[in-house]
Amino acid sequence: MNLDKLGLKDGLVVSCQALEHEPLHSSFIMGRMALAAREGGAIGIRANTAVDVKEIKEQVDLPVIGIVKRNYGTNPVFITPTIREVDELAEVNAEIIAVDATLRARPDGKTLDEFVNEIRTKHPQILIMADISTKQEAINAERLGFDLISTTLVGYTEETAGLKLYDDQFAALKEIISNVNTPVVAEGNIMTPEMAATCFEAGVYCVVVGGAITRPMQITERFVSEISKLRQLAPSNK
Repeated sequence: MNLDKLGLKDGLVVSCQALEHEPLHSSFIMGRMALAAREGGAIGIRANTAVDVKEIKEQVDLPVIGIVKRNYGTNPVFITPTIREVDELAEVNAEIIAVDATLRARPDGKTLDEFVNEIRTKHPQILIMADISTKQEAINAERLGFDLISTTLVGYTEETAGLKLYDDQFAALKEIISNVNTPVVAEGNIMTPEMAATCFEAGVYCVVVGGAITRPMQITERFVSEISKLRQLAPSNK
């Protein structure tokens, strides 16, 4: 599959996900969320689980970046961690499959090199995206021939704990872009259109936005939190 033919370059990909404990957890709802995103101008969708990908592809004609979040005991790698999850996404024709491409030990004992080779051998038609958290992981992903590199896990690994993608004017993103030639996708805590614009100015291939668009519970929590802060700062009328 040719990456450029998917039309993702310079556009917005909307992540339509809801976990089991969240109110919007439903393939039906995610399909309609994707439809709303498309009507708003999104050029692609990122989705979790094969059933959600299948429903979304029935609702919109946009390319889908598929993942399966699955925990294997206490292993920290949970974004499409094994070939089992890749098989599930390939079955529903996800154009791109994103996998955890950090340097952490995988739940099935395979190295990332072995995992990538397994994917390429079994599903040569599928593009694969590396979800990484550091410059070193990005460089390694490029060595392995990933089609795209995404900053999805910046701040979500032990090595990057506490870091936000937008810290220091997106310094981590800019460092990754300057060290690889593979197209880089900005993803993670991009909360405003202005932040997305900064990512494009830095030279990203496309931007993925999720929580700021498709997770109303989190959006509401941010509003409530800010209102609470303002009330605490307001002078007392007593």
